[in-house]
Amino acid sequence: MGIDKQSDIAANLQIGPTTLGMVRIYIEANGIELPLDFDPEEAEEIAEELRGAAQAARGMKPGAGSGGPNRGGKRPRR
Repeated sequence: MGIDKQSDIAANLQIGPTTLGMVRIYIEANGIELPLDFDPEEAEEIAEELRGAAQAARGMKPGAGSGGPNRGGKRPRR
């Protein structure tokens, strides 16, 4: 499955610090639990990539710049 392919799989995503000083991205879907641990520097790099992807996605969205249907500031629940 590629990054731009749609999927019907729903997943829960949690992000937070661990007691060992790592940043954990925890994904749970279809009975699978996937904890991904990163050192803080790696987590910041991932955050920068997410910001860049979000900015690029805004430019691809039909009606970009109009605020879209979700302009009230509420994020969709995942």
